[in-house]
Amino acid sequence: MPMLDTTRRMGRDGQGVLPGFTHIGYGTSRGTYDEMVDETGAVRPHWQSFADALSQLSESEMRARWDRGQRLIRDNGVTYNVYGDPEGMDRPWQLDPLPLLVSSKEWAFLEAALKQRATLMSLILADLYGPQRLLTEGLLPPALVFGNPGFLRPLHGAQGQAGKQLQFYAADVARSPDGTWWVVGDRTEAPSGAGYALENRIIVSRVLPDFYRTANVQRLAGWFLKARDALIGLAPRNPDNPRVVVLTPGPYNETYFEHAYLARYMGLTLVEGEDLTVRENRVYLKTMEGLKPVEVILRRTDGSYCDPLDLRDDSTLGVPGLVGAVQAGTVAVANGLGSGLIETPAFMPFLPGLCRHLLGEELRLPGIASWWCGQDKERAYVLANLHRLAVRPAFTVQAPITDASRLSSAERAQLAARIEAAPYLWVAQEAVHLSSAPAWVEGRLETRAVTLRCHAVMTRDGPEIMPGGLCRTTAPGTLSLSMQHGGGSKDAWVLSDAPVSHVSLLRSRNAPAKTVRGSRDLPSRVADNTFWLGRYLERCEDTTRVLRAAMSRAVEGSAGGGDPELAVVLDLFAMLGHLPHDLDRREPAAQDEAVRLLITGNMDVANFVGLRGVIQNLQRVATVVRDRLSLDTWRSINRLGEGLAALRKPAAVSPDEMLGALNETIMILSALSGLCSENMTRGPGWRFMDVGRRLERGLHALDLLSALLSSPPDDVGPALDVVLDLSDSVMTYRARYLAAPQVVPVLDLLLVDETNPRSLGFQLARLMDHADALAPYLADRMFTPEQRIVMGLLTGARTLDPALVTLAEPKGGEVRLIDLVGTMRSGLWDFSETLTRQYFVHAAEVSEPISPFVELLAAKDRTS
Repeated sequence: MPMLDTTRRMGRDGQGVLPGFTHIGYGTSRGTYDEMVDETGAVRPHWQSFADALSQLSESEMRARWDRGQRLIRDNGVTYNVYGDPEGMDRPWQLDPLPLLVSSKEWAFLEAALKQRATLMSLILADLYGPQRLLTEGLLPPALVFGNPGFLRPLHGAQGQAGKQLQFYAADVARSPDGTWWVVGDRTEAPSGAGYALENRIIVSRVLPDFYRTANVQRLAGWFLKARDALIGLAPRNPDNPRVVVLTPGPYNETYFEHAYLARYMGLTLVEGEDLTVRENRVYLKTMEGLKPVEVILRRTDGSYCDPLDLRDDSTLGVPGLVGAVQAGTVAVANGLGSGLIETPAFMPFLPGLCRHLLGEELRLPGIASWWCGQDKERAYVLANLHRLAVRPAFTVQAPITDASRLSSAERAQLAARIEAAPYLWVAQEAVHLSSAPAWVEGRLETRAVTLRCHAVMTRDGPEIMPGGLCRTTAPGTLSLSMQHGGGSKDAWVLSDAPVSHVSLLRSRNAPAKTVRGSRDLPSRVADNTFWLGRYLERCEDTTRVLRAAMSRAVEGSAGGGDPELAVVLDLFAMLGHLPHDLDRREPAAQDEAVRLLITGNMDVANFVGLRGVIQNLQRVATVVRDRLSLDTWRSINRLGEGLAALRKPAAVSPDEMLGALNETIMILSALSGLCSENMTRGPGWRFMDVGRRLERGLHALDLLSALLSSPPDDVGPALDVVLDLSDSVMTYRARYLAAPQVVPVLDLLLVDETNPRSLGFQLARLMDHADALAPYLADRMFTPEQRIVMGLLTGARTLDPALVTLAEPKGGEVRLIDLVGTMRSGLWDFSETLTRQYFVHAAEVSEPISPFVELLAAKDRTS
């Protein structure tokens, strides 16, 4: 078994090999600082134990471990949305299993330097949004501030932000070729990465658990505990139990996973702009119980988008009136609106002088050499040395960097002309040669350039630095470290010289706790999404079961003629819009063609009524409310469709292969049903999800009964068999009747029997329970509109005599099944629309409709 020999040195050319797995080597480049090995090729002391342990792993074992790690990434739904990527919201997080190791001595220096830098940034922001002495005393040029779109003028002098603009700070640090740490970028707007760093830690510690346990790695949980306490401490009122929310732009934001992850991990409420409203300069959360005051907002939306009234009027992500609430001091926002001003590259060359002025000391952690072209001397230097500099826009951190050394003479001349036309818009920086670290790439140890994003939170005792952070790496074939351009990540292990203690975000066992039951903070938007989550869950199961019935009958009858039961299933699919109505579904050749159309249509993600389209919608809605789903629930949802996606091209998939994937999907859906039924507390969130399920199942039950109408009245046997099968009620019917299915017993079992969880009566009874339970959330009245609708439908079902339901023309006192199905379906749709208006959109009060079933019974009485 080949092993990694970590005791060997590299050759003088820097491209020697650390022998190990078969054909695996690790080489460094001249002029680059390597984190694991020194210039002689020897493993650095703080890496030695890790390298020794790594050398004991075979290639196959390392592959197996990392396969488990990648499975964890998929199961946990760790994603990063790369704009324009075909995978979109489903792009898995790029993580390397080998961590970056930082010695305790190096970390002590970094920690002190980062605390100084965070303090400096906080003081600069406090001045620029306050007295602006840095401008009046000439330490900063006015164009750097007033020409910067990051400076939000309405927030100047806002009393609610005085001295509290910066609560969270991050710095991207890297090493120069001589091993010196420097800052390559500051993040003060809404620093991302802390949640990803924590998830990286969880995954890597499970991939390398033995390594992690023996390495004395400093834990991250303590930092998050201090971050949560710092947020609570910002509350302008109700300090003992403030309502803290995480404001996200929504699921299409690149780091939405982190927003939901942090909200769940720290026990906060995840909200979008539409969930909040401002009344009399106070921010409120719109919940099912009415408006609830919000004291603290952890902002993950760029400041300029946070208020369409006072800031960007084209923003749909913000909260109208939020600036007024901040100015009034009734809400705390972290980071403060406008904090992104000083993360722009134009500020970097001024930081050393500002540090001496504000703190009376030298800046411990230098930034990369930078020149703002808004100054004459600096601009002249840049233009004279453009051929060896990198140029970037001065007031944004998102724009790409132009390496002028790689431009042609003509391109360089064009760039120089652009700089001279608007010099204050440009910054030049020296070329950055980043350090390298080992990475596991397709079974090989390779070098990757790395930076480390370090996070700080401002507490009452000063800045606290996360012991570690998000390590970012280059993607193959690119020099960019941006996640948007294909960069990857690592865990960062800060080593301790002593054993580390366990830290938990949970309160101490001895701390007083007030008993609380129920949920107060369910936003209307979340209620809407959980309702649709329930509907898509049930729709997915219904579609899978019907499709499975078609595939199983196609497999069983593949050697014979036309299958009458398959014809019934195909009729049902035609009614649901999956097949053309003019297809003769009783001829063998036509049945084969229909089965082929079902396979291709349901494997097409773009087909919104097909199974994969329904699964995609289910996963999309689940993403929006993932902070309210357990990890097991999310993993199950994430695995839906894997069996279908693993099949070859749809045109080549056989019914038997499709059947196997459908059986796997049914098992996952059954697990999801169990998780939702047994593990969710019975709060309004669960109720709205179950309402969605019951509504969808009731509509599906009516669709199944409609299948009886497609058969001749004197030959409904195959249709009855199919309906019982699709309703999962075959065993129940056989146990009760010990006879072939007949119309009246089947209608009794599937229409009115409230002991059958697949019957329409059962769904109506559950909807009645939910309507009664939800009613207290509204103003006092005897019955709500949705209660009246369900009450009418349920009463009609309970008083219905199945023997009086006919498939043919009704005689005295009979009700046609087609009329009954249409009436019930209309009533359920009325219930859905009324529920939506009542709870989700807060529309004006609507008139209370008469139950359609009452009208049907009245019509029956008039004709009898």
